[in-house]
Amino acid sequence: MEFLLKLEELLRKRKEELPEKSYTAELFRDGVDRILKKIGEEAGEVIIAAKNPNEKELIHEIADLVFHLEVLMVEKGLSLSTIAKELEKRHS
Repeated sequence: MEFLLKLEELLRKRKEELPEKSYTAELFRDGVDRILKKIGEEAGEVIIAAKNPNEKELIHEIADLVFHLEVLMVEKGLSLSTIAKELEKRHS
């Protein structure tokens, strides 16, 4: 789980610096509509992968979805700790 926090830091840096040859920076430059489109695509791919017996494919697609959700969180100024606190509140 520590890696997700490191990824969040990297995404914040990409948003701030917007390096020229970075897929993530491209998402940030294109804005929230592009990020949302990617989340929709990845969610659909997770659904399809979940219906198939290939566990590796499902893991790959879930990882893609989580990545793009983290991009959205950074775009909107949210953090994983905020989301974790919300989940904890719901389940305590």
